[in-house]
Amino acid sequence: MSNSISLPQGLNDSVESIGMSNGLTSVFIEVLSISGSILANTNREKELMIWIAQRDQSIVGMGTVSFDIDEMPWTIDHFSVEKSFMLKVILRAIDGLGWEKLSYEPHQEFIISALKQFYSMIEVFTQEHVNMESYIEWTEIEEGDNRPTIPIGYPKCEKHDVYLTCHGCVLCNSEV
Repeated sequence: MSNSISLPQGLNDSVESIGMSNGLTSVFIEVLSISGSILANTNREKELMIWIAQRDQSIVGMGTVSFDIDEMPWTIDHFSVEKSFMLKVILRAIDGLGWEKLSYEPHQEFIISALKQFYSMIEVFTQEHVNMESYIEWTEIEEGDNRPTIPIGYPKCEKHDVYLTCHGCVLCNSEV
């Protein structure tokens, strides 16, 4: 099984989709979650990082975390700020920000290549391709849901200092 990240129709010829093994996908999600958790200041930035961390294969299943860039919870009103933040998160992940929190040594060549390709995808993604329905659907709280998609108050893992999702900590989950 493998996972892919793609651009939406109309942009998919701009940058090739990323195809990743399950192992590379886990590292990809984890290093972005670490970098973003260190850099996020606003609620929107925290939400973007929670969305990324929710692509946790150890919980949702191997080979099931493929997505298109327009499925990310972008907002039209704050898109340029959100895009700048994501690009910064990716660059800092490429630099190894927070990698010491990982319980393993990632294969740098593979992860850096995937992160650079992701950077190129975010770079060409434009506000006109934002799908606000993705954000609205993702943030809806179901009645009786005691584990909302976005944990109230944006708590972080005490051990890894990354934002928790409704699935817990992406790093703790991978250590089990």
